[in-house]
Amino acid sequence: MTTIGLIGGMSWESTSVYYRLLNEGVRARRGGLHSADILLHSLDFSPIAEMQAKGDWDAAGGMLAESARRLERAGASCIVLCTNTMHKLTEWITGATNVPFLHLADVTAQAIRASASRRPLLLATRFTMEQAFYRDRLAAHGVEAVVPGEAERADVHRIIYEELCRGEIRPASKARHLAIIAAAAASQGADGVILGCTEIGLLISHADTALPVFDTTALHVEAALDFALGAERAAA
Repeated sequence: MTTIGLIGGMSWESTSVYYRLLNEGVRARRGGLHSADILLHSLDFSPIAEMQAKGDWDAAGGMLAESARRLERAGASCIVLCTNTMHKLTEWITGATNVPFLHLADVTAQAIRASASRRPLLLATRFTMEQAFYRDRLAAHGVEAVVPGEAERADVHRIIYEELCRGEIRPASKARHLAIIAAAAASQGADGVILGCTEIGLLISHADTALPVFDTTALHVEAALDFALGAERAAA
């Protein structure tokens, strides 16, 4: 088993899910008392959220690059960024390190391509839904993601930052997400759902909709386990 380097804290609620799933995954694959070999650098999310709001992506990119360098120096054999939105700054990380970077959108696209879905709904922060970096990465794999309307995007973004990132899980917010999913299926032909923010997986699960659900956190974890344990992902 090699060492997985996690850049987390954005938010810590979802990073804790990464930690739990990685350890559960190693135990399931190797049995006994085995657990994951992990290095975690958990950043303070508040200043990063301010940078996001101000559009100061260069400052945020510098923080992620330094975090990745610290993990590499400490012995990480790969880098896993525990947030969808900050994959906007992938090049800052890959330019600062020499170890593999496991891109979350790539593993998500592979899972979608292995399913019947080709036009999934992307639910995420407004940065991820409205900017091209994430949808373009999916499109490179042949996946055409659609996004909700403006009012729906505003609600999803608000729920992420004002509730889920603070550890608040509200039934009304879950109902709102399910209504957005149903509307997208009816009006936009959405044939799947990408939980494109690591926190949304705290609110929505496969059991909540008949559409295929692509939980980016769970998919990212599986890719990290495949890498760390030397297993190959099944061919898409």
